[in-house]
Amino acid sequence: MSRLFGTDGIRGVANVDLKPSLAMALGRATARRLAGPGQAIVVGQDTRRSGDMFVAALTAGATSLGVDVHVVGVVPTPALAYLARTGRYAAGIMVSASHNPADDNGLKVLDSDGLKLDERVEEELEQLIWREADLGGVGNAELGRQIEAGAAVDAYRAHRTGLATAVDASRLHIVLDGANGSGGAIGREILAATGARVEAIHVEPDGVNINVRCGATHPESLASAVVERGADIGFALDGDADRLIAVDARGKVVDGDQVLGILALERLADGGLPGGLVVSILSNGGLQMVVEAAGGQVVRTPVGDKYILDGMQVSGASLGGEKSGHVIILEHTTSGDGIVTALEVLRVMVHRGSSLADLAAAIPMLPQQQRAVAARHKDQWEGDPVLGRAIAEATRRLDGRGRVLVRPSGTEPALRVMVEGPDEALVMELADSLAALAGERLN
Repeated sequence: MSRLFGTDGIRGVANVDLKPSLAMALGRATARRLAGPGQAIVVGQDTRRSGDMFVAALTAGATSLGVDVHVVGVVPTPALAYLARTGRYAAGIMVSASHNPADDNGLKVLDSDGLKLDERVEEELEQLIWREADLGGVGNAELGRQIEAGAAVDAYRAHRTGLATAVDASRLHIVLDGANGSGGAIGREILAATGARVEAIHVEPDGVNINVRCGATHPESLASAVVERGADIGFALDGDADRLIAVDARGKVVDGDQVLGILALERLADGGLPGGLVVSILSNGGLQMVVEAAGGQVVRTPVGDKYILDGMQVSGASLGGEKSGHVIILEHTTSGDGIVTALEVLRVMVHRGSSLADLAAAIPMLPQQQRAVAARHKDQWEGDPVLGRAIAEATRRLDGRGRVLVRPSGTEPALRVMVEGPDEALVMELADSLAALAGERLN
C-alpha cells in the first residue's frame, strides 16, 4: 500500500485522487492520535475552491470523535502554524497544496508546537486512516463543535506587524505578488507597516487562479511589474505564503539561495552564524562557497522544509532554507514564512544602505538546471540500468567540478533532475538529455 504522506503532507488532485472521504478519515485519525474528546484543533485553508469541501470533511471527522474544530478560514500556512503553537490547540491542519496547480489540494498536519509531524507519527496516522471505521464515535451530547475563529488570526497579524515596524523602509517602493493565494492581503498590510509604499498584484483569488502565471513559481509577471512601475524591489509569495522569491529593481530574479546568502552574510558580518547555514541538497554550490569563504559553515539536508528544521535543531542553527524560497528564521518563526523573509531582506537593505541587486551580487550562482519529468514509475529510477549509466556518464563529463542529483518528487508524480557545474552549456545539455531519457524509461 503506497504511503499517503509525502514531504509536505498529503497531496493530490482534488476530488479525484484526494477525496473528501480521505479528509474525513484524516480528521478522525488526528482527533484520535493528537487530540482527544474535549480538546480542540485549528483548521485553515488557502484560496482553492476545493478548500471549503476539505475543511467541511475534516471538521466532520474530528467532531465525530468529540474534538472541537476552530475554523480560521483563508490564512497563510505560517499563520496556521503560529496559531497551533500559541493557541490552546492539540493540532492544526492546513488545507493547501502550496505552489501546486489550482486543481490540486493538500492536507498538512501540524502538532501543538506548530511543527510538521515526524515520520513515525505520520505512519501512525496512516494506520488510523486505513482503519478509521473501527474508531467508533461519540454520542450526540459529546460531539465536538465547529467554531468560527477567524479573529484568532489577529494574533499572527499583530506579531508580524511588530516585526515590520522595527524596519524603516519608508524610502522604498515595493511590489508584492500574492499569487492569488492566502497571503496577498495580509502580506500587503504587514509590509506597509515598514513605511514602504506597497503595491500589490495578483491579489484577486477566485478559487481557480491560485499560482496561475504568478507568484513564487512564476515570477516573470512580478519582474515586469517592478520595472514598469519603477519599484525598488518585488516580492513574490506562493499560494500559501510560506515561500518567497525576490526581484531586484532591474527585474532580475533573486531566488531562495541568494536570499539565504544575503541573510547569512549579514549575520556573519555582525558576529557569526551559530550552527551554520542549513540548506537542502538542491541549494547552489555557489552559495556554499560564498558562505564558507566568509567563515561560515553549510549543512545540507534532504529536500523539504521539515528536514531543514530538523537539521537546524540538530546543529543549533538559526537560519536555514531552500532554493525554492522556503526560509526559516528561528528568531521569529519555526516555519517558512514568505512575509517574514521579505521583512528580513528589507532589514538588511536598510541596514547596509544597499540595493537588492548589490546584495545579491555578492552571492554568484553556479549554472544550475532543474527538470521535473512526469513519471508514472518515479520510484524505480535507481533500478533502471540505462538511466543509471547515463547519470554516471553525465557525472564523468562534469569532471569533478559539478554534480548530478536525481530524486523522486515528494509532492508530485514526477522525477526531478538537477545538474550543476561551471559550464552553462554543458549543464543545460546534460539536464535536457537526462530528463528526456527519464521520461522514456519511467513511463
